[in-house]
Amino acid sequence: MNDIINQTIQFVKSRLADAEAGHDWFHIDRVYKNALKINADEAGDPLIVSLAALLHDIADSKFHDGDEELGPKIAGAFLSTAGLEQDRVYHIQEIIRNMSFKSSFDKVAFASKELDIVQDADRLDAIGAIGIARAFTYGGYKNRVLYDPEIKPAINQTKEQYKNNTAPTINHFYEKLLLLKDLMKTENGRALASRRHDFMLSYLTHFYEEAGQAPFAVS
Repeated sequence: MNDIINQTIQFVKSRLADAEAGHDWFHIDRVYKNALKINADEAGDPLIVSLAALLHDIADSKFHDGDEELGPKIAGAFLSTAGLEQDRVYHIQEIIRNMSFKSSFDKVAFASKELDIVQDADRLDAIGAIGIARAFTYGGYKNRVLYDPEIKPAINQTKEQYKNNTAPTINHFYEKLLLLKDLMKTENGRALASRRHDFMLSYLTHFYEEAGQAPFAVS
């Protein structure tokens, strides 16, 4: 088990050597550690949880022209070459295919305890202090406006609207980040998310105070 995990770590580090800073090896490592922490109580297959966490952003679609199959394809080819059993390869590919926030816009066709664990681990890294830093890092990478009080958050978007959204970064709190706490699937994930969620609310209070603006009114 340790051998294939170590191989995967080296593979991911190499593939993501030049990745955008919010989706680099350090993001992967945090998700991996969060997944192991959650799995300590959930008792999922530790190898599937580990490998899916390590490979979940091996080819994030938003950096590859929206191709949502490239990640599962690359992960599957690597794991097959490494000698992992095909049922586990398939399971990991399905986790990668179904764990992103935008996948929640579609009818879910796959479910497993391991998906819930890795998905919660990834969502934890999208909220709290690190989540805030990652949001603004990606906004800067895409050259997005920091904040514009005239552009209101788009609530109840379709998947295509979400994928094509170019709104100011602060809107992303309302369009995704503040929604994640209630989407957590595991007990440990929910407990960890609650504190990070509260931190984001506190951050927004300070943000609007310093900006001299009233918060967005979102129902």
